[in-house]
This record gives sequence, structure tokens and C-alpha cells, in this order.
Amino acid sequence: MKELASRAFTPEEEKTIDLVYDTLLRSYVESRHRRKVELVGKAFRFARMAHQGCRRNDGSPYILHALFVALICSRELGLGSTTIVCALLHDIVEHSDRTIEDIEANFGPQISSIVAGINKLSGGIFGHAAETQALKLRDMMMSMSTDVRVILVKMADRLHNLRNISTQRPERRRRVARESLYVYAPLAERLGLFSLKTEFEDLGFRCEDPQNYEMICRKLEQSVEQRQRLIDSFVTPLRIRLEEEGLQCEIKARVKSVYSIFRKMQKKNIPFEEVFDVYAVRVIYENDDDDLEEPIARRIAEILKEDYSVHPDRTRDWLRTPKDNGYRALHLTLRDNLGRWTEVQIRSRKMDDIAELGYAAHWKYKDGVQTDTERLDNLVNSVKEILANPEPNAVDFLDSLRFNIFAKQIYVFTPDGNLIELPAGATVLDMAYAADDELGNHCIGGKINHRLVNPDHVLDSGDLVEIITVKCAAPDENWLSMCVTAHARNIIKSKI
Repeated sequence: MKELASRAFTPEEEKTIDLVYDTLLRSYVESRHRRKVELVGKAFRFARMAHQGCRRNDGSPYILHALFVALICSRELGLGSTTIVCALLHDIVEHSDRTIEDIEANFGPQISSIVAGINKLSGGIFGHAAETQALKLRDMMMSMSTDVRVILVKMADRLHNLRNISTQRPERRRRVARESLYVYAPLAERLGLFSLKTEFEDLGFRCEDPQNYEMICRKLEQSVEQRQRLIDSFVTPLRIRLEEEGLQCEIKARVKSVYSIFRKMQKKNIPFEEVFDVYAVRVIYENDDDDLEEPIARRIAEILKEDYSVHPDRTRDWLRTPKDNGYRALHLTLRDNLGRWTEVQIRSRKMDDIAELGYAAHWKYKDGVQTDTERLDNLVNSVKEILANPEPNAVDFLDSLRFNIFAKQIYVFTPDGNLIELPAGATVLDMAYAADDELGNHCIGGKINHRLVNPDHVLDSGDLVEIITVKCAAPDENWLSMCVTAHARNIIKSKI
């Protein structure tokens, strides 16, 4: 057990603890989850007793950290009683004299198992040696493959620590920043947790590169009035036009995150003043009929095309081919009569909820749950593929994670129109194995839009791919260099 500063809480601190708990309880009761208020109350009392007198490095009562982590799980992730209870209990074993056996005796094997998984992830991931990083990440992936709530509580824990990191030593701030940017943010994106992903990036960037962070914040602040005038001049006529069409919509502008602006500046080697899409306009329409969800979005898009010029290279249709994290929307970039370009994102209320909360939002909607569950299962299965045949070399293992879990996803089509999701950087051979193991075992190449390519050809999103096979072809060691997915590599290794 890690030793913490111990000092009796003041009456003011006790009052604050009660107020935060009341806020948590209110957030939970107002949700649509099954009401297990007694279970949540029992976990709070158990945690409060275990952490009595214990303080964090900044001098605050430790129980407040547990409460805020639980509040993030409830209010920001929309999760239910099991996750809230695990959040309240997540640090008890490390920071008190209670044991996992005590938790199991009081709350059962499921909750104790999740808490044990969270405790395995205590401490940092990034160290001095790649082998240590690989082991830490392997523990994280293994916990995720067992119960994804382990990762969700760990993300909430990391987010609260990031929000209060100013009291930490500089070297710890830098380590936490790197982990947040390179592990937690991409993982949040894969889980569809866009709001968490954005906050991980911005807070991590603030710690890692404070000068550039402050520079962009300062320029955003200096341009806020001018930007608001531009937004108003674009949104007002748009709102009037949609109301005339009888569409019930909320229209709001979203400023690009600080980290996203910085990445755009770096990628294009341009100053802040030349980033033209600093903000985007979001059109969120109300709709109660899932069958009408896509037609309404396309109707709004057609209305916009009548009034504005559309950038031909900046249209994204995430309705036909949703992102792997479940994100659905239409993105258009429009030019007004003054020549200014503005990105417009068209979403239903349901799409917007899922875009912000990801998988955690699906409990709100009965229809489509199976499809979205399958998407989460696909991610967990990808994790299991990596763990099924761990690379002996730590760097190879980290590369496998980078390609299979943290990479952007692409979407390619088979000749009969089936859609296959693959990580960016995947090859024809990867697709062959994704479609069918035997197809992969006899693959000698492919046709992309009727053009012959080698099996190591890297695919692009939207490619139409036909796999070419011959019966005499068989995997050998050279095939490992022609693919990146864990599934393909595992099958090849089993055959050579």
C-alpha cells in the first residue's frame, strides 16, 4: 500500500465531500440506467471509510478524487451503477488497508474483477525501456479484452488527474502528457469518445508544449470577436433557410481544438492565420424515426448546396460508411458569397450523442444496438488477436498496437459490395485474410479498380479490391513483411 498524507478532514472538507456525492447521485438518478442507488451509496460509504483522513499530493481528501472519477463516468460517459461503483473503489487497494478480497466480499466477483484490472494499470506506461512500455500496454490491452469498463474507469481516472496536474512534478507532467497524447487520446477515439479524446489531446499538449499551447490560445482569444461575427453572418441565414423548410434544427459553431489547430499548422507548415477551418458549424436535427434519419440529413445537404458552393475535395459521407467508432454524419465545406470556406457537419440528435459519448451513449437508443455492439466487439477482437500471439520483440509488439489499435481506419469494398474495415496502412494481403483465412493463404495479389497490384500494396479508403489466388500459393516467412494486422500475422505464423 502506498503511504499517503493522513490528516483529519475539516468540517468544510466533509461538507464538500457530501456535496460532490450528492451531485454524483443526482447525475445517476437522472440517467436512464436501472436505479441501484443503494449499491452506489454502499460503495461511497465503503470508500469514504477506507480513505478517511487520506490526502493526495495537493492536500485534498483522497475520497474527492474517487468521487470525481465516478462523476466523470456518470455525467460525461453516461455509464451505469457497476462502473460508478468501480470508480468509487478503484484506488482502495493501492491507497488503504482494504484488499480485493474485501471488495469481493462486499460487492461480488464482477466488481472486484474490474477493480483488480484497474489496479494492474496503476503507475505510468511510458518508461525508459521499450520492454517496460510493451508490458504495461499489454496489461492495458489484456484488461480491455476482459472487460472494457476497466479502460473506461482508467480513462476517467487519467482525465481527472490531467485536469489537476499543475501540482505534480515537471517530469511527471511530461510523462502523463506523452501517455495522454499517444495512448489515451487514440484509444478514446477508437471507442468513439470524442469529447474525451479532445480533452486528452489539449491537456496533454498544454503539459508537453506549453509555449505553443499558450500561443494558440492567445490568438484564439484575440480573434474571438471577429470569429463570432463571421459565425453569426453564416449561421443566421442558414437557420432561417432551414426553418423555412420546416426542419427543427439546432445550429452551433464549434472551435477546433488547440491541439488540432497545432497539428494542422505543423502538417501544412503554415501560421495560425492561414488555418481556414478554425471553426466548424454543426447542424443537429431532431428526428424520432430511424428510417428517416439518413433521408433528412441528405435533404439538409441538398438545401445547403442550393445556397452555397461546395468544396469538391472536402465532402465526407459518414452515413454510408460510418467510422469504426460508430461516428455517423455528413460533412460539407461550403463557400459563402464573400468567398469564405466553412465546414458544416450534419447530424441527427442521436448521431450527435454518439459522436460525443461513443459506445457509452448507445444505452439511450434501442434500435441499432446490435450493430454498435458488433463494432465494439470488433475492437475487442482486434485486441485479442494481438494478445493471442505476443511478439517476442517489444518494439514489434508496440508496432502491432500502433497499426491495429491506434491507427486510423479505412474502408474497402469486395467485388460483391461488402464493406471491410482495416487499419490505415493495411495491404491487399491484410484484406484477403480479413475476408477469409483460406483466401489469404492462397493470395498472390489483387485488382484495385481493375488494376493489378502486388499483395503488399497499401490500400486506400474506398478501394474496390478483388483478391487473386492460386491453389499452389502458401504462406512463408516473407509474407510477414507484407501485412500489418495481427489477424493476418497470426495465421501466417501458424502456417510456416
